[in-house]
Amino acid sequence: MVPTNFGALMMADDPSTKGPKPTSKLVGRDQGLYGSAGQEDFALIMVINFAFSHGLYNGSTLRASPMQCGCDALSILGSNHAFNRVREMPIVGGTGVFRSARGTVTAKTYWYNSTSRDAIVKYKVTVFHY
Repeated sequence: MVPTNFGALMMADDPSTKGPKPTSKLVGRDQGLYGSAGQEDFALIMVINFAFSHGLYNGSTLRASPMQCGCDALSILGSNHAFNRVREMPIVGGTGVFRSARGTVTAKTYWYNSTSRDAIVKYKVTVFHY
């Protein structure tokens, strides 16, 4: 049986880059938390904000929780089975330019260190909004 760390909360404040290498161009920061939600398998519930500081959505936030912020945000809510090759989470709404948004986010782990539990994850966002 895989240890799941059920109930553990982990905080994140990580750079968001254009590519998977840590030296890639910085486009923003990913801030929030992950909660270990699986008792029998390793599954995370994600609450994270993707705040953009460069590029087309400079000043916008891709928000992974349904909180109100008065900014352009997408709300993502779902389970992230982090050891699966590709994971999909729903976009359940948004604010600002992303008002009434719907879509999906797919996550794919590019690199993982089991000792430090650090990871590099690629997120692909498909969103429809008005």
